[in-house]
Amino acid sequence: MGRALLARGPALSTPTRAASTGGVGPPPSRTSGHLGEGPGGADDEGPVRRQGKVTVKYDRKELRKRLNLEEWILEQLTRLYDCQEEEIPELEIDVDELLDMETDDTRAARVKELLVDCYKPTEAFISGLLDKIRGMQKLSTPQKK
Repeated sequence: MGRALLARGPALSTPTRAASTGGVGPPPSRTSGHLGEGPGGADDEGPVRRQGKVTVKYDRKELRKRLNLEEWILEQLTRLYDCQEEEIPELEIDVDELLDMETDDTRAARVKELLVDCYKPTEAFISGLLDKIRGMQKLSTPQKK
């Protein structure tokens, strides 16, 4: 059997630009008090690339909520399928997809569809999941600070 897949937004799966560059490199050259200017005041070597900061941040509180939710989902699925985490049938509960849906009824129907091969009652799990995602934000779009 496979493992339950919990879809994660970019915040959990995509490294930031600072992480990918390592934030390492020589500082921009400074002459005459301005970036990239030579002694004559004009830019001798073309535009100098400045080190940038990552300006978009993910809300850490939302990330923590999502991680806690994913841990809860795995725990509940091991109970529902009466097995270890590694033995849970492969299924993907995409929280962002659920958040995009208009009503709890459509969300519940989607989760029930995903759990179609579960022999135990799933109503309590679905109800608990819907309660937990109520008020959560999608993570696929970063939050500007």
